[in-house]
Amino acid sequence: MAFAWKASGLTYNKYLSVAARVVRRSLKDDKRLAAERRGEMELRFAKWNNGKQGDNKSVADANAASMAEAGTQSS
Repeated sequence: MAFAWKASGLTYNKYLSVAARVVRRSLKDDKRLAAERRGEMELRFAKWNNGKQGDNKSVADANAASMAEAGTQSS
């Protein structure tokens, strides 16, 4: 017997993400806002050179800059 999320083609992580979003949206406004803030993630990274850590950068910002740079190079 397969789980419903597996039968529908979802990964377990995607299933958990969808379930958490549904629960957050079902809460009353004050509790919902606090839960939505907890559900946000911001990934950061830093490049290391010669044993020294560089500046921390947001993955989303770095990805957007990379995509913009790739778009200008292909034109």
